[in-house]
Amino acid sequence: MSESRPPVLDAPAPEVIRVSSISKRFTVRKDSSLKERVVTLGRAGRQHRQDFWGLSDVSLAIRAGTTIGLIGHNGSGKSTLLKVLGGIIQPTDGVVEQRGRVAALLELGAGFHPDLTGRENVYLNGSVLGLSRNEVDAQFAAILEFSGVSDFIDTQVKFYSSGMYVRLAFAIAVHTDPDILLVDEVLAVGDEQFQQKCLDKIREFQNEGRTIIIVSHALDQIQSLCDRVVVMDKGKLVYDGIPVTAIERFRELLADDAVGQARPDQISRALEIRSVAVTDAGGRPLDAIRAGEDITLVVDVEMIRPIERWAIGFSVDSSLGQIALASNTDLLDIEMDPLRASRTVSITFTTDGLAPGSYSVNVNASGISEPTSHGLMSGAEFEVVGEVTSVGPVATSVRIA
Repeated sequence: MSESRPPVLDAPAPEVIRVSSISKRFTVRKDSSLKERVVTLGRAGRQHRQDFWGLSDVSLAIRAGTTIGLIGHNGSGKSTLLKVLGGIIQPTDGVVEQRGRVAALLELGAGFHPDLTGRENVYLNGSVLGLSRNEVDAQFAAILEFSGVSDFIDTQVKFYSSGMYVRLAFAIAVHTDPDILLVDEVLAVGDEQFQQKCLDKIREFQNEGRTIIIVSHALDQIQSLCDRVVVMDKGKLVYDGIPVTAIERFRELLADDAVGQARPDQISRALEIRSVAVTDAGGRPLDAIRAGEDITLVVDVEMIRPIERWAIGFSVDSSLGQIALASNTDLLDIEMDPLRASRTVSITFTTDGLAPGSYSVNVNASGISEPTSHGLMSGAEFEVVGEVTSVGPVATSVRIA
């Protein structure tokens, strides 16, 4: 009689990065001039320095094959954390463990020598990433084709535009066979066609099981690309989990700032956006529409407690996370009736000027008479169909004579 064996379970992917209780201190000088700095040299100079903690007691583990988003205010510590994860800077306290080859796309032009040509910078970056000259030779044609800067490859990069910088940097990073790809806001630079090319490459990396860590303010992009999102605030990790909840947590932080840094537990929310639906003028659900036709957003607003004065607004984002259009009752000079019961709000607009493609809808309601706010990111989606005659979220008639 054969022994029964326990079922074989898939083992979790190995950890490629682990940071344990890391903190990073920066020292900021308070001297307002060179003369002051000279005068305060030595012991007295210590009084003219101020410590600033960019990261404070952050712990995080990242497994192979995951795509992580880092979001937060400017100055929240997300870019500093990204540099620590990539081994670019060392923490003041704590431990960082990392395995695998890392390719980093950080600040615009980081890692490029301005006096070297594009070609020379390709080989310089390749050597920094641990590639031999023969390995770079094997990838050079692919790097050149992806970047689209072949006409300027022998020009010093200090003469490159910001878009050319990013195209070449991204091409180098993704063609050096990285195990871990770090991306910091660079997808916000360049034309939409190249941004789409970058996103396609990121999805290709995801399918290959590579690890990707992205810093971006494009929340729709973060939600569509990431398995997990980390929210940073004042150097601290305040949330680590599913993208939808992370984005809602971040929006709460934005609302807190608008009402004087009050925390969510200090403010009892008065209203909540429950759902958003896209319909035609007759109330029939819509998935696709032709440019120029009207569209209606049907928004269910739940009253948690009565509020006298409030406002509602929306934005429509392209598939790349760019705002295609946005409006609110304040801009339209509309005053909403006091919210004394849950209600439905209909927002109708024309799609004139929207280029063919996929769009997502974000809706937010906020108090005027008191501090309260709630939003629904990517609450609904729709498609604009038609002939593609230009690139970008705005369509226009193009004639060439």
